[in-house]
Amino acid sequence: MQREIMICNGIKKVAAAGLALILAGCSMPPVIEDAREETPGITSMEKEPDLAYEVPESSPNILVNQLGYITGRNKTAFFNSKELPTEFYVINEDTRETVLIGVTEDEIYQEEKGEYFGYGDFSALTKPGTYYLEAPFLGRSYSFQVGDDLYAQVFREACRQYYYNRCGMSLTNEFAGERAHNACHTGNAVLREDISVSLDVMGGWHQDEVGSKDVPMAAKSIGVMLLALELYADSFGDDMGIPESGNGIPDILDEVRYEIEWLLKMQDPATGAVYEGVTVYEQGGGKGPVSYVEPGEIESTKAFAAVLAKFSYLYQNYEKDYAQECLKASDRAWKYVELNKGEETEDPDPWKLAAAAELYRASGLYSCHRYIKDYFRKDRPSEELDEVTFWGYVTYISTKQQVSLGICEEITKEIMQKTEEIVESAKSSMYFVEEGEGNEHNHKLLQNMMYLTMVDYMIANHEYDSVIENHFHYLMGRNPQAVCYIDDVGENNYRQIDETLGIMKQFDADSKFIFMLSKIVNNG
Repeated sequence: MQREIMICNGIKKVAAAGLALILAGCSMPPVIEDAREETPGITSMEKEPDLAYEVPESSPNILVNQLGYITGRNKTAFFNSKELPTEFYVINEDTRETVLIGVTEDEIYQEEKGEYFGYGDFSALTKPGTYYLEAPFLGRSYSFQVGDDLYAQVFREACRQYYYNRCGMSLTNEFAGERAHNACHTGNAVLREDISVSLDVMGGWHQDEVGSKDVPMAAKSIGVMLLALELYADSFGDDMGIPESGNGIPDILDEVRYEIEWLLKMQDPATGAVYEGVTVYEQGGGKGPVSYVEPGEIESTKAFAAVLAKFSYLYQNYEKDYAQECLKASDRAWKYVELNKGEETEDPDPWKLAAAAELYRASGLYSCHRYIKDYFRKDRPSEELDEVTFWGYVTYISTKQQVSLGICEEITKEIMQKTEEIVESAKSSMYFVEEGEGNEHNHKLLQNMMYLTMVDYMIANHEYDSVIENHFHYLMGRNPQAVCYIDDVGENNYRQIDETLGIMKQFDADSKFIFMLSKIVNNG
């Protein structure tokens, strides 16, 4: 695929020379690939193994990706037990035949948790089908598939989640299936500050169970998905099964436009300021819900400016007039921000940085570049790189406008440093990802994969591919809880434990999952 993003002058030199030194220390531990060279190869199946031991129905002691593995990619299982067998068996679920014998490797004892751990490589399994692993003392794993196109459907469904959450329109059985419903929240909302004033804010995406909508949260998710489209356009088709499919525009852009149309309603045409969002409350007595438009804030106006400029830049190749309308709205928001600097603090402002970077790329506006230069002159605290700052960074080093080489180098250094931390953290974990559990942990893992995917795009590192895939395997069930966090996948799905754990059901997490999957699907 031809790469569409243009990296600014100097970045390629940095990636090829100085950054190579940083990358030299970022390799993963030789557990998956190298361990197979240092240990005996997988035994052939000419001789039927002795499986004369008691096997439990199902056990989380053998951890696998419960969706499955791509035919030609690495396949690794984790074994969690004080007593590890020397061999494990790959069994065809349909025929119950043992098709492969593997050797357990790298027995580890984690003193903090009192856990024993081992790995099993079965990459030699390449025949499509459904399988499970079995081992003495451990029982069997959950089932998984092997195939060439396993992840495309998951990617498609992750993208379709935003269609399912469309507000203000009827979703038909043809496109939504069991999630079809009549149009909701079709009435006007009233201003929180003056309930005598009502506004048409119908449309957009629900962000929670009652249908509330927040501008900065919407902007974050759109920014993540549009960056994924920029990097891996080949992953996004025009056939994802939404009403706009087949119109010659990538469905992800069609879906984002539906949200953009709502965002445009949130801008005050007189001032350029943008309302914070819409909050929905259920009234008692059968009166139905009431919706309030929350007062405009400077943050929502900056977020609006950033996302409208980014959308206009990408959408201009499909509908130039609408793209120009969006760019003008972004410019009005930016001018409001500039006129209200008194509301700002001296601290670094991620949303204003993202807005300035997007408007500068889209229009070459001098005031935006001036702000970016001033931003990097400030003493910025050494804090965790957040996703909005990352958004602004990536846009700036990707622009075709004239840029500062020094700023590009500073941005690249910071992103590379963060990448090194992510890889080092993965190296030190038995699960190949930073340890933790729960929604907050999964969100952090997905955010880290955004950073790693961007750097991998810039300098194409095979080991980064492995780290990204390991995070995907983790979320699909190769984790300490043996839980698959993706909808309708796996024998031990999150819905059996806690409905709130589903990644696709979480508005912001789903966009990051799409980002990671766009890379994995693109790898094929």
